[in-house]
Amino acid sequence: MNKVLMIFATLTLFASQSNAQVVDCEDCNKTDFRSDLMFGVKGGLNLSNVYDSKGDVFNAEAKLGIAAGGFLSIPLGKFVGIQPELLLSQKGFRATGLLFNSQYSFTRTTTYLDIPVLFAFKPSEFITVLAGPQYSYLINQKDVFGSPFNTIEQITAFKNDNLRKNTVCLTFGADITLKRVVIGARAGWDVQNNNGNGISTTPRYKNAWYQLTAGFRF
Repeated sequence: MNKVLMIFATLTLFASQSNAQVVDCEDCNKTDFRSDLMFGVKGGLNLSNVYDSKGDVFNAEAKLGIAAGGFLSIPLGKFVGIQPELLLSQKGFRATGLLFNSQYSFTRTTTYLDIPVLFAFKPSEFITVLAGPQYSYLINQKDVFGSPFNTIEQITAFKNDNLRKNTVCLTFGADITLKRVVIGARAGWDVQNNNGNGISTTPRYKNAWYQLTAGFRF
């Protein structure tokens, strides 16, 4: 009886391992995940700048920043879905301009918590087109003045600026998916300017950025 039980247990274990290998093999061979609920992580770079300075004498140049976070792909069918994301995203700009009748030069780096909620159109297993609104919350801001000729009044004005912390944005782009690897490209812009109190004297602007990321989905 013991020998029979041992043989039966051995056969059961062998069958279970064989079945697991088949399942794993099937999963390895699968390339179309459009109908699957999936979670992913990603990271990359932003190339950001600003626009719509409301008449300020304000010359801005783009700067690089990092972007990293996660996303959730929620299928509403094979070809459409919703993709919410949660990202830490650095934006900002380099700028020169005129304030209090004097030239200024500085670099502003802003760190946001970005929460886009994107509509996903999936025409093929390799391409997903995305677009939708985004909520951004300002976590941190760092200003670096790059000229020895900046005045105390200019520095004080920038430090005391009442910036908008809650911003509504729009973003669109596409993901290229190679099994579980995702390469994403985005473009986004604020629909509200940075001026929180409506009377700020420092440059008033809206963020605009391009984003390139690489990620992995589970």
